[in-house]
Amino acid sequence: MNQVLAAEDLLTEAERLRVRDAIAAAEKRTSGEIRVHLEDHIEDEVLDHAAFIFEELGMHRTRDRNGVLIYLSVADRKLAVIGDDAIDQRVPDNFWNDVLGLLKLHLVAGRAADGLVEAVHMVGEKLRTHFPLKVDDSDELPNDISYGRR
Repeated sequence: MNQVLAAEDLLTEAERLRVRDAIAAAEKRTSGEIRVHLEDHIEDEVLDHAAFIFEELGMHRTRDRNGVLIYLSVADRKLAVIGDDAIDQRVPDNFWNDVLGLLKLHLVAGRAADGLVEAVHMVGEKLRTHFPLKVDDSDELPNDISYGRR
């Protein structure tokens, strides 16, 4: 019988630091804010739940409304990447599909940390095009991975 992995057990401490460092590096090139959130399991539709988590994390409170959430429900292997209002107004509907595809490939191969790090870098590059770093930019949101249980 397969044992279900808890979200907090998906990454080692060293891997968590790699993701955190990737977020910090990506945010040095854009005014956008990136968060990664992992959860054990969800019953809801993934985009609806990711939008709820986005609000719960206060990501809608950034100055330029340009936060991006990378969301993963570990047991369900459900993924979402969602951006705030300013991003949604500037990008096409399927803007995050390549990030989701990359992350899925790594998850299937058992490389969650590599997938999250690469997804963060890709999000940072995409944000950089539309939201370049500003002179007065500040790091508005924590770079640590957040966790939730359902």
